[in-house]
Amino acid sequence: MRPAGRSETDSLYFTYPHFDAPTERAGLADPAPVAIVGAGPIGMTAALALAREGVASVVFDAKPTFNDGSRAICVARSSFYILDRIGAVAPFLQKSLGWTTGRSFYRGKQILEFQMPDGDQEKYRPMYNLQQQYIEQFLWDAVERNPLIETRWRSRVVRVGDIDEGVKLEVTDPHGSYALDASYVLAADGARSQVRQMRGLRLKGENYEGRYVIADVQMSHDYPTIRRALFDPDCRRGATILIHKQPDNIWRIDYQLADNEDEADAMTESTVRASVSSVLKEVGYDGDWELEWWSVYSANTLALDDYRDGRIFFIGDSAHVVPIFGVRGLNNGLADAQNIAWKLAWVMQGKAGAALLDSYTPERRGATLDVFSNATKSARFMTPPTRGWEVMRNAALNLALSHSFAGELANPRQMTPYTYADSPVVSADDPAFSGGPPAGAVLPEARQGDGYLSETLGEGFSLIIFDESLAKNMDFPSVDIIVVDTGSEAAKLLSAGRSSAYLVRPDLHIAARWFEAKANAIELGLKYALAGVSL
Repeated sequence: MRPAGRSETDSLYFTYPHFDAPTERAGLADPAPVAIVGAGPIGMTAALALAREGVASVVFDAKPTFNDGSRAICVARSSFYILDRIGAVAPFLQKSLGWTTGRSFYRGKQILEFQMPDGDQEKYRPMYNLQQQYIEQFLWDAVERNPLIETRWRSRVVRVGDIDEGVKLEVTDPHGSYALDASYVLAADGARSQVRQMRGLRLKGENYEGRYVIADVQMSHDYPTIRRALFDPDCRRGATILIHKQPDNIWRIDYQLADNEDEADAMTESTVRASVSSVLKEVGYDGDWELEWWSVYSANTLALDDYRDGRIFFIGDSAHVVPIFGVRGLNNGLADAQNIAWKLAWVMQGKAGAALLDSYTPERRGATLDVFSNATKSARFMTPPTRGWEVMRNAALNLALSHSFAGELANPRQMTPYTYADSPVVSADDPAFSGGPPAGAVLPEARQGDGYLSETLGEGFSLIIFDESLAKNMDFPSVDIIVVDTGSEAAKLLSAGRSSAYLVRPDLHIAARWFEAKANAIELGLKYALAGVSL
């Protein structure tokens, strides 16, 4: 919502573009390799990831512009690697605010300061703050430049039906209706997914009672980019407040509503202004500020049983809804988009077996369940679901006033990439390793020469070896061989010996590793990762 007298997209700091539906009707019904429903961050990332692999797509969105308000603002390090791989990271680095530190307060006293892992060996910071409008703008800029992506705004998909070797979509826009066939569909149309409803599918899981108002305010506040969590503050007894700094002097304030607060009244402009004023007073800010935008949300852990329905794949919030605590919603969705995009492209191009697509749900739903496990712990601490949880939470907070170890309970458990250890296309880990990332994990970053290990990887699969002579016996088309010195930081991080090897997928997850690598074992590992296809 916006203050009185301002339209839905009348922002203090961001100029929303306006998109029209296509007026040229010729070609609208032409078949598409992939149709993507939803032009938010997840849908556009999927389109860019497909284009990176040489696959064209058509993206549909019923809106005439981007989503309003800051919404998802925390972009994790792992997501920056995704943005890097799809060629969109540069403006994100220029605009976003990186951060490593979080502070938690109980009744005005600091009880925790945590530092997320960081260092010179890392290419990106653990977390960045950036309003969703900019996230969508920067992705759109990359989409608009890409000849393999066609975007149709103000175009609503009203029906999807199975056909031989594909899906038929019926689309309506202000100029009429038409149908087109797509070989595959990616549903990226959010938590209220129309595609999901048209397929008769529903999310399952838990709903939490805690309600939060999100308020964006513009002010010149000199507090650093540090996530603040206030428990039981004077301004809202019994509640929790989160505060994040964003670019353009925009501050995101999330404050919990009490059980007896009427949501309709809480969402009125006068009540929001009064609530924000009390929060700012709580943190010692007495300067001028302007109200930009506000909304309300509840914490939920909901997911589909299967993220695939025939030739339709659900990505992002259409597949799962997670609490914001630990910043896993957007980041989890971006990983969905990258995961299905490279697999879909490789199957469509004949470089992988069709069974590779069957690995999407085990890998990404597995990641969602891991998110649920961590997010549920955070949600129960941030918004206790019962009186018993509230008593235990408050006891822990009181203990934290005098015992620092108890303050760790207020750590939000930040998002980390999931390890696909149980994936049907990830080889069993080699027990000969004494350390390093196991098969299924994301390849860690390390310094390599004047740059970073990730920068040496190829476009597709990469094989990291530590003895150049091993390359003489290996000839795998479409696999880039990367030689790393055994004395390097990267080799130590990977616990590698001279004869070791790591096979890395296009999404930077490790498909297999061998402490004593043999050409035939690597060939089998690659075939396993591609669901039965040899390169």
